[in-house]
Amino acid sequence: MSSTHVELRRGSYRDSVRLMQVSQAVRAAPGVTAGLVAMATALNIELAEGMGFTPPPDATANDMIVAVAGVDDDAVRAALARLDAELAPAQGAAMVTTDGVAPRTVGSAVRRVGADLVLVSTPGRYAFVDAMDALDAGASVLVFSDNVPVAEEVRLKEIAAARGLLVMGPDCGTAVVGGVALGFANVVRPGPVGLIAASGTGAQHVMSLLDRAGVGVSHCLGVGGRDLAAAVAGRSTLAALDALDADESTELIVVVSKPPAPEVAARVRTHAARLATPVVFALLGEGQPDLTQAVEQVLRRLGQPVPAEWPAWRPSQVAPKGSGALRGLFSGGTLCDEAMVIVSAALGAPVRSNIPLRPKWALPPGLVADGHAMIDFGDDELTQGRPHPMIDGTVRLERLAREAADPACGVVLLDVVLGHAAHPDPAADLAPAIAAALDRGAGRDLAVVVSLTGTAGDPQGLQRQAGALRGVGASVFLSNAEAARHAVGHVTAGVEP
Repeated sequence: MSSTHVELRRGSYRDSVRLMQVSQAVRAAPGVTAGLVAMATALNIELAEGMGFTPPPDATANDMIVAVAGVDDDAVRAALARLDAELAPAQGAAMVTTDGVAPRTVGSAVRRVGADLVLVSTPGRYAFVDAMDALDAGASVLVFSDNVPVAEEVRLKEIAAARGLLVMGPDCGTAVVGGVALGFANVVRPGPVGLIAASGTGAQHVMSLLDRAGVGVSHCLGVGGRDLAAAVAGRSTLAALDALDADESTELIVVVSKPPAPEVAARVRTHAARLATPVVFALLGEGQPDLTQAVEQVLRRLGQPVPAEWPAWRPSQVAPKGSGALRGLFSGGTLCDEAMVIVSAALGAPVRSNIPLRPKWALPPGLVADGHAMIDFGDDELTQGRPHPMIDGTVRLERLAREAADPACGVVLLDVVLGHAAHPDPAADLAPAIAAALDRGAGRDLAVVVSLTGTAGDPQGLQRQAGALRGVGASVFLSNAEAARHAVGHVTAGVEP
C-alpha cells in the first residue's frame, strides 16, 4: 500500500544546489515514487502541491520541507534514512573554530578560514548581500543564484574590479578552478586551455570535446550569462582574461558565449589582442563558428590533431528522410542557441523559441508553434519553483510525448548533459520516453536526435548513456552542431546529415 510523508524541519537551511542533489538522491531510492527536499518558499510549496503533497499551512521560507511518497512504508523509511545520510556533514566538513561558535556571516567565515573564493547559491533577492560580504572580506565570488537584478550584478562587478577580485555570475552554473569542479561540471583532465564562459552548458560542451581530443583545462571561469550583454559590458570577462593571462598553467584562452552584444564583443576582442596569451573566440551567432569548429581551431593552435570525426552512435535502423517541423527540447540555453543558428541557416526559415535569435521569432504563450521551434527548459522563467531540467527532466519528457503526438512534427532534437550535479542516469528516464515517442510517430517516420555532452570520466558513464539512447532508436552525437545538422537532414530533402 502506498505511503506518503511530509514534514517541516524548522530553521534547517541548505543551499539550493545541495538540496537539488539531495532531492535527486531521495527520488532515486528504491520504491520512491515522488520526492522533494527544498526550502519552503512559496514557489517550492506550490511545487510540492503540484506533486500531490499537502504541505503544513504554517511553513515559512526559513523551514525545510521534506515530502516523500513511496510504494509502501518501508520505501519511505528507507528514503528518509537516505535523506538524513545526505544531509549529515561530511567528515571534516565542519568549520574549525577557536571559540566553538560557528560564523554567522559569509564575511566572518572568509576571514576565519582565509578563503579566497566563495560560492553563493542563496535565492536571488539575497545573493547581492552575501556576495558583497564576500568581496568586503577580500574573496572572489561565484554567484550560482539566478534572478539577480542586472543593476546589482553591475555593482558587484564594479566593486570586484576596483579590488582586483572576480565575480563569476550571477547565474554561473559551471566553473572549474584549479581542478575543482563547481556547480554543473564534467570530469576533465588538467591541461593548457583556460575557458571564460558566459554560458554553462557551452563551457561544458567545449570542455567535453577538448577532453575527447586529449586536451585538458587549467581553469574554467564562468562569468554569468548576461556578462556580454550591453548592460553588463563584459566586466567579468575582461577581468577573467587578465587573470588567465597571468596564470602560468594557461597557454591558450577560449571565450565561450551565447550571442553577445556586438559592441561588447568588439571591446572584449580588442582587450584580448593586447594579451600575451593567445585567445580563441567561440561567440555564437549568425555567420560565426559553432562550438565544435571553435574547438577544432583550438586544437590547431595547440598543434594537436583534429579528430577525423567526432563520436556518433547511430541506431541500426534510421528513420528515412521525411518532412515536417523540427522541434528542439533543450536543457542548455547555449546548446539551444547553437542549434537554432545552424537550423535556421540550413532551412532558410525562422525557428521560434522562448529564447529567440530575433525578437519576432519568440514563441507565443504556451510555447506552441506550428513550424520549427526550440525550447530552452533551463531558462530562468521555466525553472522558478522547480528543479533544473539537467536534474529532473519531467517537464521535458511531457513535452516529448506531446511532440510525438503532433502530426506536424518530423524530428525532435534533444540535449543530454552529464557531469557533476546532473541527473545520475538521464537515459533511465529518457530512453523509455524516446522509445514511446518513436513508436507513436512511426507512421510518419518521426526521428529523435540527441546531443550528448559528457566525458569518459563522468559518473553517469558516457558510453553507457549513449548506448542506452541509441538502443531505443535515437541518433546520438557528441557534437551538438553535428546533431543539429543531422536533425535538419530528416526534415529537408537534399540536405545531408
